[in-house]
Amino acid sequence: MEDGFSEDDDLEIELAEAHQYDPDLEVGDDYIEQITLESFGRRAILAARQTLVSKVLELEKDEVFKKYKDREGELVIGEVYQIWKKEILVLDEDGNELLLPKTEQIPADYFKKGDSIRAVVHKVDMMNSNPKIIISRTAPEFLQRLFELEVPEIFDGLITIKKIVREPGERAKVAVESYDDRIDPVGACVGMKGSRIHGIVRELRNENIDVINFTTNSSLYITRALSPARITSIKIDDENKTAAVYLKPDQVSLAIGRGGHNIKLAGKLTGYEIDVYRENDEVEEDVDIEEFADEIDSWIIDELKRVGLDSAKSVLALSHEELVRRTDLEDDTIQEIVRILASEVE
Repeated sequence: MEDGFSEDDDLEIELAEAHQYDPDLEVGDDYIEQITLESFGRRAILAARQTLVSKVLELEKDEVFKKYKDREGELVIGEVYQIWKKEILVLDEDGNELLLPKTEQIPADYFKKGDSIRAVVHKVDMMNSNPKIIISRTAPEFLQRLFELEVPEIFDGLITIKKIVREPGERAKVAVESYDDRIDPVGACVGMKGSRIHGIVRELRNENIDVINFTTNSSLYITRALSPARITSIKIDDENKTAAVYLKPDQVSLAIGRGGHNIKLAGKLTGYEIDVYRENDEVEEDVDIEEFADEIDSWIIDELKRVGLDSAKSVLALSHEELVRRTDLEDDTIQEIVRILASEVE
């Protein structure tokens, strides 16, 4: 505005016009004019009010979207406000609307208006400038958050949940690993007489939960994943990610489970396609001693193999005194070895 003419009428005023109000003003000076509401007409005031209200609502919606976008996968607690055929409207503590679709509900779920509900934030989107917050009770993250609430060792990071697979309302398998040798991850998750896991089972409408010890040994991992069935033998094809599992006739139904849930979840958990085969009763089950490397120290395995004990059955076939005589292992060590082998084989 070097020449005294304005380039932007909203931010600048021409020098000649400014001199009408104050002759002392020069180019570059600030000119201030007080504008009162009375100087506006009724329509202008209503328009300004509507614009202000819409801007405030828009900012509030953006804030809700950002808040819940950052909380995806986290546990939320809300109150059932309205129940429709395909979804439930839930209000959080701030009155924000959350949607629980029928597809994200456990089949046995039943809620009434005013009921408290727990779920995880599953997905957050903007639809027509409105935040759409989808919550879920069937996502694996929901089960993980419940474990973090019930098991302090998981919350503190002493026990890690490696993977969760679920058939909501039917069965779930949880692989856990402990970074502290003094902590039994399965025992810590289940609790004394099932005290810790009972609350989770109730929340999931009596969903059966199998907690298993994670291991990098594929054969042992599959064996544990198929519990409560006891496997006779297993052949693994790591290249094609397939496993042929042989069981006694009375164990086949346990391995498959009701509705095929057990074998389906075991496959998802381990990443292998598992095929089940019946085996004749006369074939004895046995497991190579090397497959217990994650539970038995390598020097102990080497000592057992040194005296010709290279399988679980060969160790269990000998008496305690015979094992002490043949090996250089202490009594307590042999008792622990027998306990580990017996729990997996017998």
